[in-house]
Amino acid sequence: MPSMNEVLIIGGGIAGPVTAMALARAGIDSTVYEAYDRTADGVGAYLTFAVNGLDALAVLGLDELAARHAFATPSAVFRNGAGRWLGELPLGPARADGRVGMTIRRADLYRELRDEAIRRGVRVEYGKRLVHVERTETGVLAHFEDGSRAHGDALVGADGLRSRVRTVIDPLAPAGRYTGLLNTAGYADGVQVDAKAGVANMYFGKRCFFCYFRNPNGQLWWFANPPRPAEPAPGELAALSPEAFRAELLDLFSVDDTPATEIIEATEEIVSPWGTYDYPLTPVWRRDRMVIIGDAAHATSPAAGQGASMACEDAVELARCLRDAPDPEDAFAAFERLRRDRVERIVAMGKRNGDQKAVGPVARVVRDLVLPVVFRRMARAGAGSTAWVYDYAIDWDAPIHERVSKRPIQ
Repeated sequence: MPSMNEVLIIGGGIAGPVTAMALARAGIDSTVYEAYDRTADGVGAYLTFAVNGLDALAVLGLDELAARHAFATPSAVFRNGAGRWLGELPLGPARADGRVGMTIRRADLYRELRDEAIRRGVRVEYGKRLVHVERTETGVLAHFEDGSRAHGDALVGADGLRSRVRTVIDPLAPAGRYTGLLNTAGYADGVQVDAKAGVANMYFGKRCFFCYFRNPNGQLWWFANPPRPAEPAPGELAALSPEAFRAELLDLFSVDDTPATEIIEATEEIVSPWGTYDYPLTPVWRRDRMVIIGDAAHATSPAAGQGASMACEDAVELARCLRDAPDPEDAFAAFERLRRDRVERIVAMGKRNGDQKAVGPVARVVRDLVLPVVFRRMARAGAGSTAWVYDYAIDWDAPIHERVSKRPIQ
């Protein structure tokens, strides 16, 4: 039986509610503390959920819930800025039941997970921005900006890229690594494209990377990665007017033979750009009954397509560790042994993928010659070439020590 009664979870995005529901299945109560004083309804763009992430949600009976507002995303087609075909790859192997990865609005996923967590009895408190944490004889005491406090047997930092818990655990924790790319997105109506529903159409443009999906309802969902070698200063991107940014995007894609300019022109509102970061190495994940998970521990470039999926894997594996270990510190050590090698390898994969999006003229020619060869080799290798990414199976009923001692870390 679990050796604790209450876990404090900092962060109410994806990892927080999933962790709370996983802990509930393990027989452990928890409360989610969200810094913002409102929900995330209507906030953000969208994300693609890989099959390994759906498998992790399935352990908790959440996969169908997450799919309510999603559409299947089976594969990606790659072209260069001239529209020349470079290759096509599946976005993970289809499962035996035909399930593939899916694409969903971030706000829809947040809402579904939050509402289901509450329905299952999880407590969620808003306006609770963590300030600091102190160790007590029986656990941890969290202090929030509004003057309130909360005591628990342990604390989980699921508070994302700019995690406060990470710096509480390790004041010398490194800052995230800026990737040299911005991210933006939008939704366009009324544009006719010759593309299969759900397929990611990716273009390595001469000046900027562009991708769009055709939702089965006909709407086009797109994102772009404008190169920005220097890390944006605080407030710089927020000060960029929507009109100026739209003009910048149209100029970037004006030299390409792609649907990008037509799609951008048909987009009523473009999501404000943000810088992309990753964490190649977070030296310290745990201390004094505290641990970090998800982006707080191992943020990856969006080019990996694994951020949300890794967060869900973390949530389920952490709950199993807390269920089976004699105390939180042993549980957190087991969790780190299970997860660190795998997630750092995926972060490195995301960095390699992202580096292909912004290259100079000579490197672009080399890339466009090499990528078709790479894609053909990967296609011939089939699922085996990416099995380590997508075939991460979680056996909820297996004692955690068996996973740690008998199965290689993936």
